Amino acid sequence: MAINRSLRYYLRQGGVIAYATDSCFGLGCDPKSRLGLQRILRIKGRPQHKGVIIIAAKQAQLKPYFAPLNLNQQNSLDSTWSGSKVKTKPHTWLVPAAHNCPPWLSGRFNSIAARVTQHKASKALCCQLDMALVSTSANKSGCKSAKTSRECYRLFGKQIRVIHGLIGQQKRPSTIQDLTTNRIIRA
Repeated sequence: MAINRSLRYYLRQGGVIAYATDSCFGLGCDPKSRLGLQRILRIKGRPQHKGVIIIAAKQAQLKPYFAPLNLNQQNSLDSTWSGSKVKTKPHTWLVPAAHNCPPWLSGRFNSIAARVTQHKASKALCCQLDMALVSTSANKSGCKSAKTSRECYRLFGKQIRVIHGLIGQQKRPSTIQDLTTNRIIRA
């Protein structure tokens, strides 16, 4: 998958993409782009107060969004994001947000939902763009998520750019766990 500078520029200017993830296609934008996130929320019909997930190829792409972590918290992240060969369900953590984390990412919360992805195509996309991406399911709020690029075109037309790829084999969305309390929010 060759990503050129024009895609990076498109995202930095508030563009929205659809791309393959572990269980469905996701809608994404540059997490630093308020305009991009507003477009996603409008396209989906989703309220901003819920916040969104951001994904990355490696933890270093997520660290600017996190408040300082203690050793136990870092170990928890490492235990699920280590990139081991063992097939495990994708794991999203609710991590305390940095004081300068864009508020449009966390919604009404003091934490940010983040995941280091092991999905080959979305990981490659984050690597080639050299940034994290917003990752919310490609659907209208409350409806079934798109599983193919064709469905993305049908649902969103020219409002987005579709990055062709195959979704992973996960049947359900990622587990979500609160890093501060260890409470599982979504299994």
